[in-house]
Amino acid sequence: MVATEYKGRKIYIVDTTLRDGEQTAGVVFANREKITIAKMLSELGVDQIEAGIPVMGGDEKETLKAIVDLGLNSSIMAWNRAVVDDIKHSLDCGVDAVAVSISVSDIHIEYKLRSSREQVLEKVARAVDFAKKHNLYVSANAEDASRADEEFLVQFARTAKEAGADRLRYCDTVGILDPFTVYEKIKRLLDEVNIDLEMHMHNDFGLATANTIAGIKAGANYAGVTVNGLGERAGNAALEEVAMTLKHLMKCGMPLNTKGFLELSHYVADASGRPLPLSKPIVGENMFTHESGIHADGAYKNPLTYEAFDPEEIGLVRQIIVGKHSGTATLQKKFQEFNIELSKEMSKLLLEKVRKSAVELKRPLFAKELAQLYQELCAETSSSNS
Repeated sequence: MVATEYKGRKIYIVDTTLRDGEQTAGVVFANREKITIAKMLSELGVDQIEAGIPVMGGDEKETLKAIVDLGLNSSIMAWNRAVVDDIKHSLDCGVDAVAVSISVSDIHIEYKLRSSREQVLEKVARAVDFAKKHNLYVSANAEDASRADEEFLVQFARTAKEAGADRLRYCDTVGILDPFTVYEKIKRLLDEVNIDLEMHMHNDFGLATANTIAGIKAGANYAGVTVNGLGERAGNAALEEVAMTLKHLMKCGMPLNTKGFLELSHYVADASGRPLPLSKPIVGENMFTHESGIHADGAYKNPLTYEAFDPEEIGLVRQIIVGKHSGTATLQKKFQEFNIELSKEMSKLLLEKVRKSAVELKRPLFAKELAQLYQELCAETSSSNS
């Protein structure tokens, strides 16, 4: 694994697009799409890819085997319940890592599992022990950890560690945490149990990325993500958001090839049937599109006035568009691209036409429409002067 560095700690990126991302209601990846996504994630430099659920059998198992056979640089993980038979299916696929998952909140234990805390501990210990005896890297997944009794969660973490688990996955399964609470909970847990910890945050309140970062600040060293934040209900923490936050806001060394984000995001959007919103953080087209006169003028003079980072970092390009909110400086710059020098007076007259047209069309203007308005203005000016 090639880790991101944060204050001397190694931070690993675990992508679960092919497992949790595909659990989005209505989303199914074709086998070839899963293989392509795995390749793209590995080329990007993702440390670990959670690629599927072998016990499902059929295409799921065959595709997982095919991904393993690619010999990618990333670790390939399979998801399992805390059941030995599940792990046997993962062994069939040849993965080097497994996630062993079981609920830890009382509401899940009582109503979902129809079980007890004692049985949860027994099951996770048995499953982890079996996996370790077969030389697998093991993540013990604490499902619904955010709603678990904290003393029991500590007991769960200790039990998993004693059984041989390499890390604990802290799951905010229904996305009910905020960054301040996350920091406090993760700090307390790690003070009690010295174990590698992964943040697996859901986005029900729009806080998945923020909660992931808060957990890392508190001491977690694995970030669980999906491309575009794909996932059940409102989704998971987004790979591109977490990675660029680590790079720019937390000043981490970033080994990921961030220039591949845009291509990957669009591929996953197409494969999942979930279009990429124009205003999607990091990879949305509007991230580097300027219309407002003040913003466009600033971007022309120095892009850093209105951009957090260079669009080339993630494969995008800067766009200055002309519409209702544009100013004369933007018009002059835009027409220089057409090899036309607009005078100040001509710019003012043309801007009136541009704004009126943009309101009527309810959108910015295309280059041909700008040219047509300019020609009309030239004809009017010529007629009034003759």
